[in-house]
Amino acid sequence: MASPSQTRLEETITMANFGNTFDASQVDPNRPQETLPPGDYLAQIIHSEFRPTKAGTGQYLFLEMDVVNGPHAGGKLFDRLNLINPNSQAVEIAQRTLSAICHAIGRMQVSDSEELHFQPLLVKVAVGQSGYNEVKGYKPANQQRQPAPPVQTPPGAAPQQSPATYQAPRQQPTPPQNQAVQPQPAPAQNTGTAPWRRMG
Repeated sequence: MASPSQTRLEETITMANFGNTFDASQVDPNRPQETLPPGDYLAQIIHSEFRPTKAGTGQYLFLEMDVVNGPHAGGKLFDRLNLINPNSQAVEIAQRTLSAICHAIGRMQVSDSEELHFQPLLVKVAVGQSGYNEVKGYKPANQQRQPAPPVQTPPGAAPQQSPATYQAPRQQPTPPQNQAVQPQPAPAQNTGTAPWRRMG
C-alpha cells in the first residue's frame, strides 16, 4: 500500500502529463527578450490587464506591445500605468499617459482597456539604468518621420540644377565702344622655300 506522500507524488507526476504528444516543430519558439535601441517605434498594444501593486495598496494597468515594422519588428515593449494608487501624483502621471495613448489612437473615451488593442501608435523608447527598455511617451502613428519626396519637374520644363554645381556659359569679351578692333595678322604660309635673307 502506497503511503500518502507517494500518492501525492504520483498525482503531481500525472498532472505533468500533456495528454498527447507536443510537437515543437509545429510551433515557433519564443525569442529571448532583447533590449531595443532608443528611438521611436511603430507598435500596437496586444494585451492589457490590471495587476496588483507590489505593496498591495493599488492596481496598475499592465500593457504589452509589439513593434510592427522595421528591423525590430516583433520586439516587445511594456508599460505600467498606476491608475489605482494612494499616491495621487502616481495616479495623475498614469492618467496623463493613458490620455496620450487615447490621443495617439484617436479614441477620446474608453471604458475597457481592450479598446486600446491593435491600434497603431508611435512609442518613444529609452534604455534605463537597469539596461531594460522604458517607455517615455506616445504619439500618433502618422507623425512617423518620412523621407522627403523627390522634386517633381513639370512636363516640358528643364530639370532644376543645384546652385552649387551650375556654371554659367563663358562669354567672349566685348571690345569697348568707339574703339576699332585691330585686325590680327594672318599666319605666314609655308611655301616650301627658305625665307629671304638680306646679303651684306
